[in-house]
Amino acid sequence: MSDSRAPEVRDLGQVTFHIEGPLGIVTLNRPEVLNAQGYELLAQVDQAFDLAQADQAIRVVIVRGAGSVFSAGHDLSPGQQRGDDPLERYNEFKKYNLDLLLKWRDFPKPTIAMVDGYCIYAGWMLAAVMDLVFASDQAQFLGGFVEYNSIPWDLGFRKAKEICFESRFMTAAECQAAGFVSRVFPAEDLEHETRAFARRVAENHPFTLRMTKLQINKAQDAQGFRSLLEDSLGDYVAMMFMPGFSTILEDKKRLRAVDLAVRGRRGERYGQDGTQRET
Repeated sequence: MSDSRAPEVRDLGQVTFHIEGPLGIVTLNRPEVLNAQGYELLAQVDQAFDLAQADQAIRVVIVRGAGSVFSAGHDLSPGQQRGDDPLERYNEFKKYNLDLLLKWRDFPKPTIAMVDGYCIYAGWMLAAVMDLVFASDQAQFLGGFVEYNSIPWDLGFRKAKEICFESRFMTAAECQAAGFVSRVFPAEDLEHETRAFARRVAENHPFTLRMTKLQINKAQDAQGFRSLLEDSLGDYVAMMFMPGFSTILEDKKRLRAVDLAVRGRRGERYGQDGTQRET
């Protein structure tokens, strides 16, 4: 394995792709909106993964967010869906909320999500498709019933129900205890430790890594993982367009469940202050 070439940076627009020896580093680069994910950003993430796959010298891919946040979730600003035809809109929605995520989950090289700050909904989805999740001790995770519904496997079925029912943030330590996060580091050590681990992985033969990942993913698929994701997307789309219901609080431009979690962090929900206790 050669590590002699000079580092290289490719600016794809809302995403940057760094090549550092055997590492490919994909950075969500919208810090002004906490790395919210729209279709343009996701298309560029996919472009970065294609570059990493084509480069045989890259052995491991790390995904991170610019600034102090991994991703605050979906970009809810108007105009994210570009098509007018219903079938075109569905195909586009499925592409960016399931098909590309499965493609990255099955990426033939090891992948690591390096999470600091918020990792909310679409952020969780992106982290979940990576092989490993390394997090800072300041990271805050919010999962739920989303388009890519991996959370029963990410946390276990009962823990997933607990988190989704209540809509609350999880610490990195709690996510590690549940099995979603692999390792937790002080924020100042996260990048160094993640890169060091990735370089140790890169010392392994790429064929060994490929076959190891393939077999473990097959084990998960044998449990019904992929078929559940396909089926769950349909339920999510039905919920989104059910008459009389919206997943978004229009006055706040925030998902209802995210708003509950934010209120919980402020101590504003039932049982979280002395005036809201049952007698």
